[in-house]
Amino acid sequence: MSKQKKRGTPAPAPAQPRFSRNLVIVGVVAVVLVVGAVVAVGAGGFGGANATPTPIAYSGAPALDVTPAEASARVAAGAVLLDVREDSEWAAGHVPGAVHIPLGQLAARAGELPADTPIMVICRSGNRSQEGRDILLAAGLTQVASVNGGSKGWRDAGLPYDGEII
Repeated sequence: MSKQKKRGTPAPAPAQPRFSRNLVIVGVVAVVLVVGAVVAVGAGGFGGANATPTPIAYSGAPALDVTPAEASARVAAGAVLLDVREDSEWAAGHVPGAVHIPLGQLAARAGELPADTPIMVICRSGNRSQEGRDILLAAGLTQVASVNGGSKGWRDAGLPYDGEII
């Protein structure tokens, strides 16, 4: 005798997929990151128009980029503004008080910079300053940041700039 289903009897429900361990780990990490961001924002850690510049700390963290306004505030507090553009660019115009070491000479001349003072690296648009920042970090300097937008961003922010940007 064959077994036949009775009419009207529901079919068994398909097995529900289980959450994978990886998905749970990703969820936990996401929650930790969101909580960390909320805490940082609450403490003023991400800056803002009226934020006081925070010290640059690296201890294995990724290199830092700052806005022209943040760099200006840090320079006013004693940081060095390092211009890594070529001699002709520097001669055409630069931020008053900046130190000039062309990018091509930076690795060889990194020892001329103070190891215990924050250094804000600036170029024309922000690309070479990131490379300069990385050269200085590789040379053992630990308080180094690249100025986003470079000299163009600096001037566009209404900060003091003598001459032209070429």
